[in-house]
Amino acid sequence: MAQRAFPNPYADYNKSLAEGYFDSAGRRGIAVLYLHLYDVFGDPAYLQMALGYVKQSLNCLTKRSITFLCGDAGPLAVAAVLHHKMKNEKLAEDCLTRLIHLNKVDLHAPNEMLYGRMGYIYALLFVNKHFGEEKISQSHIQQVCEAVLASGEHLARKRNFTPRTPLMYEWYQEYYVGAAHGLAGIYYFLMQPSLQVSQANLHTLVKPSIDYVCRLKFPSGNYPPCVDDSRDLLVHWCHGAPGVIYMLIQAYKVFKEEQYLSGAYQCAEVIWRYGLLKKGYGLCHGVAGNAYAFLALYNLTQDMKYLYRACKFAEWCLDYGEHGCRTPDTPFSLFEGMAGTIYFLADLLVPMKAKFPAFEL
Repeated sequence: MAQRAFPNPYADYNKSLAEGYFDSAGRRGIAVLYLHLYDVFGDPAYLQMALGYVKQSLNCLTKRSITFLCGDAGPLAVAAVLHHKMKNEKLAEDCLTRLIHLNKVDLHAPNEMLYGRMGYIYALLFVNKHFGEEKISQSHIQQVCEAVLASGEHLARKRNFTPRTPLMYEWYQEYYVGAAHGLAGIYYFLMQPSLQVSQANLHTLVKPSIDYVCRLKFPSGNYPPCVDDSRDLLVHWCHGAPGVIYMLIQAYKVFKEEQYLSGAYQCAEVIWRYGLLKKGYGLCHGVAGNAYAFLALYNLTQDMKYLYRACKFAEWCLDYGEHGCRTPDTPFSLFEGMAGTIYFLADLLVPMKAKFPAFEL
């Protein structure tokens, strides 16, 4: 992609933040962005900026929700990593202790990514990744993971899903399919090597549940937002092929079956055809989030076609404000707004290391 200057909305990002044009829930995501910019460019000033935003988030903890993006785990995990990188080990350890104790906050938490146990598990793995060692014990992670499996088995039996799938999950009385609230996001995490789910559980619980999701696919190659929803409309990370693709890629890595890779290719074609969204430039339901699917396939296959497609979506994002997209509710946040778009554009500088933030491992 040819070199080009950032339009003013991106160049003025720091100024806009300084003027307060974001809500309190967005601060943790902005801190994640600056931490990422430090990892990409190595400028310590980004750490200081990240710490400023995460400190504000720490003053607004709910003491109710446990997840990375929408709960207390995110600010605590990010703060621990920042303090560690800045050699403030005592403060880092304090944040880690509080993070571990969050597991006792909501014993009836859902299991999905944004508001449930998988969001908490991501926070634990985020810490271990950035510390480069097992700061959060494997036993603690497995305890949460076992609760997710037990919950899925219980609901499948209770709602008579067991003949079709051994695991089932709900959020707000809906059986969501996508990455944000649903089955694809949960199964993606259960297949992660760092969770150490047993081979028996992978093959008897997780794999048949993935195969059930695959059977929900529309003829177009896209996926419904919920079980039994016949509307083939949404092509977002949160609902549809752009989120399901991560489950399929991970299933291919774990089970070595071509059907999962074929399904991932189909998802990529859906995103290429329908993935330029009027909803905006963000991650959750925007163009930058859809583009990450191409980077995931590029890193799996080394096929330059997918890097090219990610770059074309990036070009669209660089024409910020010229497509008639709606303004998000939180226009500078990580998942809805400009912070996520900038995160994606920075990842394109090192595409082999690109990971969908707060989700991909």
